[in-house]
Amino acid sequence: MERVLSSQAAEYLGKKIKVAGWVHSKRSHGKIIFIDLRDRAGLLQLVFDNSDQKIYSAVKKIKPEWVIGVSGEVRKRPKGTENPKIASGKVELKAESLEIFSQAKTLPFPIESDGYEISEEKRLKYRYIDLRRERMKRNLIIRQKVIHFAREFLIKRDFVEIETPLLTKSTPEGARDFVVPSRLHPGKFYALPQSPQQFKQMLQVAGFERYFQVARAVRDEDPRADRQVEHTQLDIEMAFVGQKEVMEIVEQLYINLVKELFPEKRITKVPFPRISYQESMKKYGTDRPDIRNNKKDNNELGFCFITDFPMFEWHQEEKRWGAMHHPFTKPQTEDINEIKTHPEKILAFQYDLVLNGAEIGGGSERITNLKVLEAVFEVLGHKIEEIHRNFHNYFTAFQYGVPPHAGIAQGIDRFLMVILGEKSIREVIAFPKTGDGRDLMMDAPSEITKQQLEELHIKISLPKKQKK
Repeated sequence: MERVLSSQAAEYLGKKIKVAGWVHSKRSHGKIIFIDLRDRAGLLQLVFDNSDQKIYSAVKKIKPEWVIGVSGEVRKRPKGTENPKIASGKVELKAESLEIFSQAKTLPFPIESDGYEISEEKRLKYRYIDLRRERMKRNLIIRQKVIHFAREFLIKRDFVEIETPLLTKSTPEGARDFVVPSRLHPGKFYALPQSPQQFKQMLQVAGFERYFQVARAVRDEDPRADRQVEHTQLDIEMAFVGQKEVMEIVEQLYINLVKELFPEKRITKVPFPRISYQESMKKYGTDRPDIRNNKKDNNELGFCFITDFPMFEWHQEEKRWGAMHHPFTKPQTEDINEIKTHPEKILAFQYDLVLNGAEIGGGSERITNLKVLEAVFEVLGHKIEEIHRNFHNYFTAFQYGVPPHAGIAQGIDRFLMVILGEKSIREVIAFPKTGDGRDLMMDAPSEITKQQLEELHIKISLPKKQKK
């Protein structure tokens, strides 16, 4: 007998089926015991009576969250006992056999509530239990639907999904890298990708004119509430286009996605407003404006694009220029002298996608003129020989024919956080880390053995306050 999900039980009225799952709740009424069985599809009421003393005795010992399998006949619930809140609410299963797969200790916290009242550290430590609650299950199912919709939307428009490496080279292009030592090449290191930036540009050189990827990106950044050291982005790159075409396809993606998956939501303005960085700062005091008409309305979605960002930003503490977006962003001039002598005046072909006051995507047209790329890195404080050494793939590949191209990376986690009304991106990620990058469930980061260190030819030098 094949297993049937709780939501399908009504289809088998008068027939015998087998179900399996977790004991959500248990109620004893004299000679009858009721169990609400929970599986991935919902709840189903099971009925046990004392006609079979062996099963009845076993059921009396069962506790919440035990994992069981039950066979029996599906029948209508007595009139007046139906539960319209669940898919199986008109039927119940009269149990005829019972199998106990595993027992369970008392849970460290309840899972019936939304969970906001429970400390986040505790929830993250027991994440596999926290994910049993309905809200978390809903969030992850919606996440899957959003990714599936985006994937199909892009494939229908001739995009090719291509995976790029997780082990790459450490380069000075933004945030700190997470580095990985190489055992086979002592003294050398890989880096985990901050984004697929360099690879997706190489794919444009290779002739894949429309690329996308649901990509994992890893950045060793200081703690922030709306960031994780690893996150997921919908990465897009297109050849023979500029920012106008990229923004248009992204706009259509979200318009269609909201219409299909979130029909209760309404978008403030279509087409999405294009607001210059200067105008946004002057009018809203931020480059992430919330343009909703009613900011208290959770069903209103205020999308907008912010454009014409400064190419460079001054880092006062370090007394140096940094890239507002990243060094491969195309400046709105190719005058090398102007870039080098007046970096504060240079604007970029950069655009951010903002939703309800949160940045959910960032992109740009890319530099294809290698002299301009050299000038940009020089403004950022790098020497010519260092630039060619760190980014030799650009200076080699672009000599073999590079099309004009542009792209955007959209934060899936942050988009879901906003549209689902969550206050943290950790609420839409299956196994997130704490704000300071710890995985409390797996107890990571952790020390490794002396043997592992020796194989990697690494010695550990701890700060004085951490030395034992």
